[in-house]
Amino acid sequence: MLEAATPEWFIDSCKKIKYMFPRAHAAAYVMMAFRIAYFKVHYPAAFYATYFSVRSDTFDAITCQGGLKKVTAQLKELLRKKPHELNVKQKELITILEVVMEMNLRGIVLLPVDVYKSDAARFKIEGNALRPAINALSGVGTVAAENIVAARSDGPFLSNEDFQRRAKVSSAVIATLRDAGAIEALPETDQLSMF
Repeated sequence: MLEAATPEWFIDSCKKIKYMFPRAHAAAYVMMAFRIAYFKVHYPAAFYATYFSVRSDTFDAITCQGGLKKVTAQLKELLRKKPHELNVKQKELITILEVVMEMNLRGIVLLPVDVYKSDAARFKIEGNALRPAINALSGVGTVAAENIVAARSDGPFLSNEDFQRRAKVSSAVIATLRDAGAIEALPETDQLSMF
């Protein structure tokens, strides 16, 4: 490198990088990449379920539902904006939408969130489809999702009042679940009208 008039700082950098990134480290990265690729090819539903479960706090179930056309339209809308116009959540959503689009192209669909079938924080495989976690809805946190899963073991919810009392969630969470179609239309209270 000295014969080619390479600057001294570049040669020093190469020596440091060689020391800082040993071959064993590189081999570990390659092995991990191979494992991920293997699961993505041979067990796609499990791969996508795990991928989205790890990112369930960033995942927006309402935005990602609706099939390939809707997801593609959402992605195009975000990509039309300039990078400095996007906030952090929108930038993360672009990656999520790209993976959802890929998943749809591979024939795996995204089911709606359901308070009786969805897990609190993990995506579930149902045939050739994925059921999003409850906390994948924007505005529903992990604690609220865990409370809902614990409360549903006591039987079906009778009303919004019953749901709020048993699951210990706010009315805003109930509204989010209702808007997403995650919970059927329930009466407001447990009381019946006689007339």
